[in-house]
This record gives sequence, C-alpha cells and structure tokens, in this order.
Amino acid sequence: MKKWEYLTAPVLIHNTKMILDNFGADGWELVQIVQGPDGQGLVAYFKREKA
Repeated sequence: MKKWEYLTAPVLIHNTKMILDNFGADGWELVQIVQGPDGQGLVAYFKREKA
C-alpha cells in the first residue's frame, strides 16, 4: 500500500508558475489551490509518495 506525505504552502499570485515548478521539481504533486483563511491569499495543497 502506498504511503503519502502532504504539504501546504502559500502561493503568491505574481509568481505562481515558479512556485509550482519548484515544488514539482522536488516531487510534490499539486492537489488543490484554495483561498486562504484571510480571504485574499491562496494556499496550495501538495502530496508525494513517501520513500
């Protein structure tokens, strides 16, 4: 059975592609982006398989 680890991270609107590319290069898969609790920022949820 696969085991996963998860990460949440803020996403800056003006630099979205670079932020997501960096996480992807580290093996993280984007699951979802939602509005942050303050109602203005974005929060990204990532997962990757545990080694």
